[in-house]
Amino acid sequence: MRTFYGLATACAAALLLSACGSGKETGDTDEKAAAFDRNPYPSTYTPYPNEPVLIAGANILDGEGNLIESGDILVEDGLITAIGTDLEAPEGVEIIDASGRWVTPGIIDNHSHLGVYPSPGVSAHGDGNEISAPVTAEVWSEHGVWPQDPGFTRALAGGITSLQVLPGSANLFGGRGVILKNVPSRTVQGMKFPDAPYTLKMACGENPKRVYGYGGGRFPGGAPYSRMGNVAGYRQAWIKAAEYKRKWEKYDSQGGEPPARDLELDTLAGVLSGDILVHMHCYRADEMAQIMDMSKEFGYKVTAFHHAVESYKIADKLADYGACSSMWADWWGFKMEAYDGVRENIPMVHNAGACAIVHSDSDVGIQRLNQEAAKAWSDGRKAGIDIPKETVWTWLSLNPAKSLGIDDRTGSLKPGKMADIVIWSGDPFSVYTKADQVFIDGALMFDRDHPETNPVMDFEIGQPGEGDRK
Repeated sequence: MRTFYGLATACAAALLLSACGSGKETGDTDEKAAAFDRNPYPSTYTPYPNEPVLIAGANILDGEGNLIESGDILVEDGLITAIGTDLEAPEGVEIIDASGRWVTPGIIDNHSHLGVYPSPGVSAHGDGNEISAPVTAEVWSEHGVWPQDPGFTRALAGGITSLQVLPGSANLFGGRGVILKNVPSRTVQGMKFPDAPYTLKMACGENPKRVYGYGGGRFPGGAPYSRMGNVAGYRQAWIKAAEYKRKWEKYDSQGGEPPARDLELDTLAGVLSGDILVHMHCYRADEMAQIMDMSKEFGYKVTAFHHAVESYKIADKLADYGACSSMWADWWGFKMEAYDGVRENIPMVHNAGACAIVHSDSDVGIQRLNQEAAKAWSDGRKAGIDIPKETVWTWLSLNPAKSLGIDDRTGSLKPGKMADIVIWSGDPFSVYTKADQVFIDGALMFDRDHPETNPVMDFEIGQPGEGDRK
Protein backbone atom coordinates (compact mmCIF):
# COMPACT_ATOMS: atom_id res chain seq x y z
CA MET A 1 0.00 0.00 0.00
CA ARG A 2 1.29 3.44 -0.82
CA THR A 3 2.04 5.74 2.04
CA PHE A 4 0.91 9.28 1.71
CA TYR A 5 4.56 10.29 1.58
CA GLY A 6 5.15 7.79 -1.18
CA LEU A 7 2.26 9.23 -3.10
CA ALA A 8 3.60 12.71 -2.62
CA THR A 9 7.01 11.77 -3.97
CA ALA A 10 5.55 9.98 -6.94
CA CYS A 11 3.26 12.87 -7.75
CA ALA A 12 5.95 15.47 -7.29
CA ALA A 13 8.21 13.65 -9.73
CA ALA A 14 5.44 13.13 -12.21
CA LEU A 15 4.52 16.80 -12.16
CA LEU A 16 7.73 17.52 -13.99
CA LEU A 17 6.38 15.71 -17.01
CA SER A 18 2.62 15.72 -16.69
CA ALA A 19 -0.13 15.44 -14.15
CA CYS A 20 0.01 12.49 -11.75
CA GLY A 21 -2.75 10.18 -12.93
CA SER A 22 -5.09 10.92 -15.81
CA GLY A 23 -5.18 14.34 -17.37
CA LYS A 24 -8.76 14.89 -16.17
CA GLU A 25 -7.68 14.85 -12.51
CA THR A 26 -4.94 17.41 -12.61
CA GLY A 27 -6.40 20.01 -10.26
CA ASP A 28 -7.15 17.69 -7.34
CA THR A 29 -3.97 15.65 -7.72
CA ASP A 30 -1.72 18.65 -8.10
CA GLU A 31 -3.07 19.94 -4.81
CA LYS A 32 -2.15 16.66 -3.11
CA ALA A 33 1.36 16.73 -4.53
CA ALA A 34 1.99 20.29 -3.40
CA ALA A 35 0.67 19.50 0.09
CA PHE A 36 3.04 16.61 0.57
CA ASP A 37 6.35 17.64 -0.85
CA ARG A 38 8.43 15.75 1.69
CA ASN A 39 11.69 17.09 0.37
CA PRO A 40 11.41 20.89 0.14
CA TYR A 41 15.13 21.34 0.95
CA PRO A 42 16.73 18.78 -1.36
CA SER A 43 20.36 17.83 -1.47
CA THR A 44 22.41 19.77 -3.99
CA TYR A 45 25.56 17.80 -3.20
CA THR A 46 27.82 16.95 -6.09
CA PRO A 47 31.17 15.20 -5.62
CA TYR A 48 34.30 17.32 -5.88
CA PRO A 49 36.42 16.74 -9.00
CA ASN A 50 38.24 13.46 -8.88
CA GLU A 51 40.61 11.45 -10.97
CA PRO A 52 40.89 7.67 -11.25
CA VAL A 53 43.43 6.25 -8.85
CA LEU A 54 44.82 2.87 -7.82
CA ILE A 55 45.72 2.60 -4.14
CA ALA A 56 48.27 -0.19 -4.11
CA GLY A 57 49.96 -2.47 -1.61
CA ALA A 58 48.00 -1.53 1.54
CA ASN A 59 46.65 -3.59 4.37
CA ILE A 60 42.94 -3.14 3.76
CA LEU A 61 40.11 -3.42 6.27
CA ASP A 62 37.15 -3.51 3.93
CA GLY A 63 34.57 -2.63 6.58
CA GLU A 64 32.64 -5.85 6.02
CA GLY A 65 34.85 -7.97 8.26
CA ASN A 66 37.68 -8.79 5.87
CA LEU A 67 41.41 -8.04 5.94
CA ILE A 68 43.30 -7.97 2.65
CA GLU A 69 47.05 -7.86 3.11
CA SER A 70 49.03 -6.06 0.40
CA GLY A 71 45.77 -5.23 -1.27
CA ASP A 72 44.74 -2.78 -3.95
CA ILE A 73 41.68 -0.60 -4.57
CA LEU A 74 40.78 0.91 -7.91
CA VAL A 75 38.70 4.09 -7.87
CA GLU A 76 37.03 5.46 -10.98
CA ASP A 77 34.37 8.13 -11.40
CA GLY A 78 34.07 8.48 -7.64
CA LEU A 79 33.24 4.82 -7.11
CA ILE A 80 35.17 1.77 -6.05
CA THR A 81 35.43 -0.37 -9.14
CA ALA A 82 37.74 -3.14 -7.93
CA ILE A 83 39.35 -4.40 -4.72
CA GLY A 84 41.76 -7.29 -4.31
CA THR A 85 45.41 -8.10 -4.83
CA ASP A 86 47.68 -7.56 -7.81
CA LEU A 87 45.24 -5.27 -9.56
CA GLU A 88 46.58 -3.56 -12.66
CA ALA A 89 46.11 0.14 -13.13
CA PRO A 90 44.36 1.06 -16.36
CA GLU A 91 46.42 3.25 -18.64
CA GLY A 92 46.90 6.74 -17.32
CA VAL A 93 45.58 6.00 -13.83
CA GLU A 94 47.58 7.46 -10.93
CA ILE A 95 49.05 4.88 -8.58
CA ILE A 96 49.39 5.66 -4.88
CA ASP A 97 51.96 3.44 -3.22
CA ALA A 98 50.39 2.57 0.13
CA SER A 99 52.86 -0.14 1.05
CA GLY A 100 53.19 -0.43 4.81
CA ARG A 101 50.10 1.67 5.34
CA TRP A 102 46.47 0.77 6.04
CA VAL A 103 43.28 1.57 4.18
CA THR A 104 39.75 1.60 5.57
CA PRO A 105 36.33 2.95 4.65
CA GLY A 106 35.76 6.49 5.84
CA ILE A 107 34.46 6.75 9.38
CA ILE A 108 30.78 7.61 9.82
CA ASP A 109 29.76 9.30 13.06
CA ASN A 110 26.04 8.79 13.60
CA HIS A 111 25.86 11.20 16.53
CA SER A 112 27.28 14.66 16.00
CA HIS A 113 26.22 18.24 16.70
CA LEU A 114 28.77 19.86 14.40
CA GLY A 115 27.20 22.82 12.68
CA VAL A 116 24.39 23.24 15.24
CA TYR A 117 26.88 23.72 18.09
CA PRO A 118 29.80 25.03 16.04
CA SER A 119 33.15 26.43 17.07
CA PRO A 120 33.75 28.85 18.62
CA GLY A 121 31.38 27.56 21.26
CA VAL A 122 29.54 30.74 22.18
CA SER A 123 25.88 31.09 23.08
CA ALA A 124 25.11 32.89 19.81
CA HIS A 125 26.08 29.67 18.03
CA GLY A 126 23.80 27.43 20.08
CA ASP A 127 21.22 26.16 17.57
CA GLY A 128 21.02 22.53 18.61
CA ASN A 129 18.21 22.46 21.18
CA GLU A 130 14.75 23.86 20.52
CA ILE A 131 13.76 23.76 24.17
CA SER A 132 10.55 25.74 23.75
CA ALA A 133 8.47 22.59 24.35
CA PRO A 134 9.00 18.90 25.15
CA VAL A 135 7.67 17.90 21.73
CA THR A 136 9.33 19.76 18.86
CA ALA A 137 9.27 17.18 16.10
CA GLU A 138 8.59 20.04 13.70
CA VAL A 139 12.14 21.43 13.80
CA TRP A 140 14.89 20.19 11.50
CA SER A 141 18.56 20.26 12.48
CA GLU A 142 19.59 21.22 8.95
CA HIS A 143 17.96 24.59 9.50
CA GLY A 144 20.47 25.25 12.29
CA VAL A 145 23.63 23.86 10.65
CA TRP A 146 26.37 26.42 9.99
CA PRO A 147 28.46 24.99 7.15
CA GLN A 148 31.39 27.20 8.20
CA ASP A 149 31.93 25.27 11.44
CA PRO A 150 35.70 24.60 11.64
CA GLY A 151 34.81 21.35 13.37
CA PHE A 152 33.99 19.79 10.00
CA THR A 153 37.55 20.09 8.73
CA ARG A 154 39.02 18.85 12.03
CA ALA A 155 36.77 15.81 11.78
CA LEU A 156 37.92 15.33 8.19
CA ALA A 157 41.51 15.11 9.41
CA GLY A 158 40.35 12.25 11.65
CA GLY A 159 38.93 10.29 8.74
CA ILE A 160 35.26 11.31 9.04
CA THR A 161 33.60 11.17 5.62
CA SER A 162 29.91 11.25 6.61
CA LEU A 163 28.03 12.18 9.76
CA GLN A 164 24.57 12.56 11.19
CA VAL A 165 23.87 15.97 12.74
CA LEU A 166 21.18 15.62 15.38
CA PRO A 167 19.22 18.09 17.47
CA GLY A 168 20.07 18.02 21.16
CA SER A 169 18.50 15.77 23.77
CA ALA A 170 16.47 18.20 25.85
CA ASN A 171 13.14 17.17 24.39
CA LEU A 172 11.05 14.03 24.24
CA PHE A 173 11.00 14.64 20.49
CA GLY A 174 13.88 16.92 19.53
CA GLY A 175 13.31 17.17 15.78
CA ARG A 176 14.74 15.81 12.55
CA GLY A 177 18.36 14.89 12.06
CA VAL A 178 20.25 15.26 8.80
CA ILE A 179 22.97 13.14 7.20
CA LEU A 180 25.87 15.02 5.63
CA LYS A 181 28.88 14.37 3.49
CA ASN A 182 31.84 15.97 5.24
CA VAL A 183 32.75 18.39 2.47
CA PRO A 184 33.06 22.18 2.39
CA SER A 185 29.99 23.88 1.03
CA ARG A 186 28.36 27.30 1.06
CA THR A 187 25.05 25.74 2.08
CA VAL A 188 23.95 22.77 4.12
CA GLN A 189 22.06 21.44 1.10
CA GLY A 190 25.45 21.19 -0.60
CA MET A 191 26.52 18.77 2.13
CA LYS A 192 23.36 16.68 2.36
CA PHE A 193 23.90 13.00 1.62
CA PRO A 194 21.85 12.42 -1.55
CA ASP A 195 18.59 10.58 -0.98
CA ALA A 196 19.43 9.70 2.61
CA PRO A 197 16.35 9.20 4.78
CA TYR A 198 15.45 11.72 7.42
CA THR A 199 15.83 10.77 11.05
CA LEU A 200 14.04 11.76 14.26
CA LYS A 201 15.83 12.51 17.53
CA MET A 202 14.08 11.38 20.71
CA ALA A 203 15.33 11.30 24.29
CA CYS A 204 14.72 9.18 27.38
CA GLY A 205 15.30 9.80 31.02
CA GLU A 206 16.78 12.68 32.89
CA ASN A 207 17.12 15.36 30.23
CA PRO A 208 13.44 15.97 29.34
CA LYS A 209 12.25 15.90 32.94
CA ARG A 210 15.12 18.11 34.06
CA VAL A 211 14.57 20.70 31.35
CA TYR A 212 10.77 20.85 31.46
CA GLY A 213 9.92 19.48 34.90
CA TYR A 214 12.53 21.29 36.98
CA GLY A 215 13.78 23.88 34.56
CA GLY A 216 11.14 26.47 35.38
CA GLY A 217 12.34 26.68 38.96
CA ARG A 218 8.81 26.27 40.28
CA PHE A 219 7.05 23.52 42.21
CA PRO A 220 5.32 21.60 40.92
CA GLY A 221 7.19 22.05 37.68
CA GLY A 222 6.07 21.61 34.11
CA ALA A 223 5.61 18.39 32.21
CA PRO A 224 7.23 15.96 32.03
CA TYR A 225 8.32 15.92 35.65
CA SER A 226 9.18 12.21 35.86
CA ARG A 227 9.94 9.21 33.70
CA MET A 228 6.22 8.42 33.93
CA GLY A 229 5.55 11.79 32.38
CA ASN A 230 8.12 11.13 29.68
CA VAL A 231 6.37 7.98 28.50
CA ALA A 232 2.95 9.58 28.72
CA GLY A 233 4.25 12.41 26.55
CA TYR A 234 5.58 10.02 23.91
CA ARG A 235 2.33 8.07 23.84
CA GLN A 236 0.13 11.11 23.56
CA ALA A 237 2.16 12.34 20.62
CA TRP A 238 2.05 8.97 18.87
CA ILE A 239 -1.73 8.80 19.31
CA LYS A 240 -2.07 12.19 17.63
CA ALA A 241 0.30 11.12 14.86
CA ALA A 242 -1.61 7.91 14.20
CA GLU A 243 -4.86 9.86 13.83
CA TYR A 244 -3.16 12.39 11.55
CA LYS A 245 -1.80 9.57 9.41
CA ARG A 246 -5.25 7.98 9.18
CA LYS A 247 -6.75 11.26 7.98
CA TRP A 248 -4.23 11.59 5.19
CA GLU A 249 -4.61 7.96 4.18
CA LYS A 250 -8.35 8.49 3.95
CA TYR A 251 -7.74 11.55 1.80
CA ASP A 252 -5.32 9.55 -0.28
CA SER A 253 -7.87 6.84 -0.96
CA GLN A 254 -11.11 8.80 -1.04
CA GLY A 255 -10.15 12.37 -1.90
CA GLY A 256 -12.14 15.34 -0.66
CA GLU A 257 -10.89 18.21 1.47
CA PRO A 258 -7.28 17.64 2.57
CA PRO A 259 -6.63 17.69 6.32
CA ALA A 260 -4.83 20.69 7.74
CA ARG A 261 -1.07 20.38 7.54
CA ASP A 262 0.89 20.06 10.81
CA LEU A 263 4.70 20.11 10.68
CA GLU A 264 5.11 18.27 13.97
CA LEU A 265 2.77 15.50 12.93
CA ASP A 266 4.26 15.33 9.43
CA THR A 267 7.46 14.11 11.06
CA LEU A 268 5.81 11.69 13.48
CA ALA A 269 3.52 10.28 10.80
CA GLY A 270 6.62 9.84 8.64
CA VAL A 271 8.04 7.61 11.37
CA LEU A 272 4.83 5.56 11.52
CA SER A 273 4.98 5.19 7.74
CA GLY A 274 8.55 3.88 7.95
CA ASP A 275 10.03 6.80 6.03
CA ILE A 276 11.86 8.46 8.96
CA LEU A 277 14.32 6.59 11.21
CA VAL A 278 14.21 6.97 15.00
CA HIS A 279 17.47 7.67 16.85
CA MET A 280 16.88 7.77 20.60
CA HIS A 281 19.10 9.06 23.38
CA CYS A 282 18.71 6.42 26.14
CA TYR A 283 21.21 5.33 28.78
CA ARG A 284 19.42 2.81 30.97
CA ALA A 285 18.62 -0.74 29.92
CA ASP A 286 15.19 -0.77 31.56
CA GLU A 287 14.16 2.36 29.67
CA MET A 288 15.36 0.95 26.36
CA ALA A 289 13.27 -2.16 26.99
CA GLN A 290 10.19 -0.03 27.66
CA ILE A 291 10.78 2.07 24.58
CA MET A 292 10.98 -1.05 22.43
CA ASP A 293 7.61 -2.15 23.85
CA MET A 294 6.17 1.29 23.16
CA SER A 295 7.37 1.19 19.57
CA LYS A 296 5.47 -2.07 19.10
CA GLU A 297 2.35 -0.46 20.58
CA PHE A 298 2.39 2.18 17.85
CA GLY A 299 3.93 0.19 15.01
CA TYR A 300 7.29 1.83 14.41
CA LYS A 301 10.92 0.87 14.94
CA VAL A 302 13.77 2.39 16.91
CA THR A 303 16.77 2.29 14.58
CA ALA A 304 19.41 3.09 17.19
CA PHE A 305 19.72 3.88 20.89
CA HIS A 306 22.39 6.50 21.56
CA HIS A 307 24.67 6.86 24.60
CA ALA A 308 23.49 3.37 25.45
CA VAL A 309 25.86 2.75 28.38
CA GLU A 310 23.70 -0.12 29.70
CA SER A 311 23.15 -1.95 26.41
CA TYR A 312 25.30 -4.79 27.72
CA LYS A 313 22.49 -5.66 30.16
CA ILE A 314 19.95 -6.28 27.39
CA ALA A 315 22.19 -7.07 24.42
CA ASP A 316 20.15 -10.18 23.62
CA LYS A 317 16.91 -8.17 23.56
CA LEU A 318 18.49 -5.53 21.33
CA ALA A 319 19.67 -8.22 18.95
CA ASP A 320 16.21 -9.81 18.81
CA TYR A 321 14.54 -6.44 18.25
CA GLY A 322 17.11 -5.28 15.68
CA ALA A 323 18.18 -1.94 17.18
CA CYS A 324 21.72 -0.62 17.00
CA SER A 325 23.51 0.79 20.06
CA SER A 326 25.66 3.89 19.59
CA MET A 327 28.17 3.91 22.42
CA TRP A 328 31.30 5.45 23.90
CA ALA A 329 34.28 3.35 24.86
CA ASP A 330 34.78 4.68 28.38
CA TRP A 331 32.66 7.77 28.99
CA TRP A 332 30.02 7.46 31.67
CA GLY A 333 29.29 8.34 35.31
CA PHE A 334 28.63 12.04 34.71
CA LYS A 335 25.00 11.69 35.87
CA MET A 336 22.93 9.01 37.55
CA GLU A 337 21.47 7.46 34.41
CA ALA A 338 25.00 7.22 33.00
CA TYR A 339 26.41 5.66 36.17
CA ASP A 340 26.40 1.94 35.40
CA GLY A 341 28.69 1.78 32.39
CA VAL A 342 31.36 -0.82 31.79
CA ARG A 343 34.37 -0.63 29.51
CA GLU A 344 33.35 -3.89 27.83
CA ASN A 345 29.94 -2.55 26.74
CA ILE A 346 30.67 -2.30 23.01
CA PRO A 347 32.31 -5.73 22.60
CA MET A 348 29.60 -7.34 24.77
CA VAL A 349 26.86 -5.89 22.55
CA HIS A 350 28.71 -7.07 19.46
CA ASN A 351 29.28 -10.51 20.96
CA ALA A 352 25.54 -10.91 21.56
CA GLY A 353 24.90 -10.47 17.86
CA ALA A 354 23.54 -6.94 18.17
CA CYS A 355 24.58 -3.94 16.09
CA ALA A 356 27.42 -2.04 17.82
CA ILE A 357 28.45 1.48 16.87
CA VAL A 358 31.13 3.83 18.20
CA HIS A 359 29.84 7.40 18.23
CA SER A 360 31.19 10.73 19.44
CA ASP A 361 28.60 13.34 20.51
CA SER A 362 31.67 15.57 20.69
CA ASP A 363 33.47 18.02 18.43
CA VAL A 364 36.74 16.69 19.87
CA GLY A 365 35.96 12.99 20.15
CA ILE A 366 34.88 12.87 16.52
CA GLN A 367 38.50 13.51 15.54
CA ARG A 368 39.68 10.25 17.11
CA LEU A 369 36.91 7.70 16.76
CA ASN A 370 39.39 5.09 15.55
CA GLN A 371 41.08 5.34 18.95
CA GLU A 372 37.71 5.00 20.71
CA ALA A 373 37.10 1.75 18.86
CA ALA A 374 40.61 0.59 19.76
CA LYS A 375 39.97 1.16 23.46
CA ALA A 376 36.73 -0.81 23.40
CA TRP A 377 38.34 -3.60 21.38
CA SER A 378 41.19 -3.83 23.88
CA ASP A 379 38.83 -3.92 26.87
CA GLY A 380 36.89 -6.72 25.24
CA ARG A 381 40.04 -8.74 24.73
CA LYS A 382 41.00 -8.32 28.37
CA ALA A 383 37.59 -9.75 29.27
CA GLY A 384 38.05 -12.70 26.95
CA ILE A 385 36.00 -11.34 24.04
CA ASP A 386 38.44 -11.68 21.18
CA ILE A 387 37.04 -9.94 18.11
CA PRO A 388 39.19 -9.72 14.95
CA LYS A 389 40.28 -6.18 14.11
CA GLU A 390 38.78 -6.52 10.64
CA THR A 391 35.42 -7.04 12.33
CA VAL A 392 35.94 -4.20 14.79
CA TRP A 393 36.01 -1.69 11.95
CA THR A 394 32.34 -2.43 11.26
CA TRP A 395 31.61 -0.40 14.44
CA LEU A 396 32.97 2.69 12.67
CA SER A 397 31.60 2.51 9.15
CA LEU A 398 29.19 -0.22 8.06
CA ASN A 399 27.08 -0.37 11.23
CA PRO A 400 26.60 3.40 11.46
CA ALA A 401 25.80 3.41 7.74
CA LYS A 402 23.12 0.81 8.41
CA SER A 403 21.67 2.92 11.20
CA LEU A 404 21.36 5.83 8.76
CA GLY A 405 19.94 3.85 5.85
CA ILE A 406 22.91 4.54 3.57
CA ASP A 407 24.79 1.23 3.80
CA ASP A 408 23.90 0.35 0.22
CA ARG A 409 26.13 3.23 -0.93
CA THR A 410 28.87 3.71 1.65
CA GLY A 411 30.31 2.21 4.84
CA SER A 412 32.47 -0.47 3.25
CA LEU A 413 34.95 -0.93 0.43
CA LYS A 414 33.03 -2.81 -2.20
CA PRO A 415 32.76 -2.38 -5.97
CA GLY A 416 29.93 -0.01 -6.80
CA LYS A 417 30.03 1.88 -3.53
CA MET A 418 31.09 5.48 -3.04
CA ALA A 419 34.87 5.83 -2.80
CA ASP A 420 34.85 7.15 0.78
CA ILE A 421 38.31 6.00 1.79
CA VAL A 422 41.02 6.74 4.36
CA ILE A 423 44.71 5.92 3.93
CA TRP A 424 46.26 5.69 7.40
CA SER A 425 49.94 6.08 8.24
CA GLY A 426 49.87 2.76 10.10
CA ASP A 427 47.52 0.43 11.94
CA PRO A 428 44.38 2.54 12.46
CA PHE A 429 43.93 1.10 15.95
CA SER A 430 47.26 2.53 17.09
CA VAL A 431 47.32 5.79 19.02
CA TYR A 432 50.33 6.83 16.94
CA THR A 433 48.53 6.49 13.60
CA LYS A 434 47.14 9.44 11.68
CA ALA A 435 45.03 9.82 8.59
CA ASP A 436 47.35 10.50 5.66
CA GLN A 437 44.74 11.00 2.98
CA VAL A 438 40.95 11.12 3.00
CA PHE A 439 38.86 10.63 -0.14
CA ILE A 440 35.16 11.40 -0.42
CA ASP A 441 33.48 10.09 -3.56
CA GLY A 442 36.96 9.60 -4.95
CA ALA A 443 37.99 13.23 -4.45
CA LEU A 444 41.05 13.84 -2.30
CA MET A 445 39.67 16.09 0.45
CA PHE A 446 42.52 15.88 2.99
CA ASP A 447 46.23 15.28 2.46
CA ARG A 448 48.48 15.38 5.52
CA ASP A 449 51.56 15.84 3.38
CA HIS A 450 50.10 18.83 1.55
CA PRO A 451 48.31 21.01 4.12
CA GLU A 452 48.20 23.88 1.64
CA THR A 453 45.56 21.91 -0.28
CA ASN A 454 43.32 21.17 2.70
CA PRO A 455 40.07 23.08 3.15
CA VAL A 456 39.91 26.12 5.43
CA MET A 457 36.60 27.59 6.48
CA ASP A 458 35.95 31.19 5.50
CA PHE A 459 35.42 32.00 9.16
CA GLU A 460 39.04 31.02 9.91
CA ILE A 461 40.73 33.05 7.23
CA GLY A 462 42.73 35.76 8.89
CA GLN A 463 42.23 34.19 12.32
CA PRO A 464 45.08 32.76 14.42
CA GLY A 465 45.85 29.28 13.18
CA GLU A 466 44.03 29.78 9.89
CA GLY A 467 42.88 26.23 9.51
CA ASP A 468 45.85 24.79 11.41
CA ARG A 469 48.20 26.08 8.72
CA LYS A 470 49.91 28.62 10.94
